[in-house]
Amino acid sequence: MRFEYTGRHVEVTPGLRKHVESHFKKLAHVFNDTTASTHVIIEVEKTRHIAEVIVHWRDHTLTAKDTNADMYMALTRAIAKIEKQGLKLKKKIIDRKQGGRPTAAVAPQPDGQLEATPRPPRIIAARRYPVKPMTAEEAALRLSSETNQFVVFRDADTDRLGVLYKRKDGNFGLIEP
Repeated sequence: MRFEYTGRHVEVTPGLRKHVESHFKKLAHVFNDTTASTHVIIEVEKTRHIAEVIVHWRDHTLTAKDTNADMYMALTRAIAKIEKQGLKLKKKIIDRKQGGRPTAAVAPQPDGQLEATPRPPRIIAARRYPVKPMTAEEAALRLSSETNQFVVFRDADTDRLGVLYKRKDGNFGLIEP
């Protein structure tokens, strides 16, 4: 990996170089190419230390910038951001390569047809309905005035739950447990 340093209003010391290069040695698992190049820009503005790290790797440019009162901390945090971006990019590249693999062919069943595994039915949506005490006739009046296909009600006479639903022939059906 090649390193290039730029100091704005500050001299890039060998200690700063060593700090950056030691961090990137730990990132060898991410940037395993020797073709990667890194440009480190160090800047000082009054009491703020700004570290910007730009990595050119595999036709991609990763950029991270951090500001801190301590230059070493700013560099460490910027390099951590670069590591996160590099891992994300590497995972994306690996997934893209593995996505095109052909799957193994499934051997046909003896009768010549593949048997599909049945999937259990899934609950798509759940709704809550208020259960009001009313008679079956009141539930029928309510159902005829609504666009719903059913009404859940508590029978006022027996205090049991009931479901009144619209049938395809236009009449109503009653379900009592």
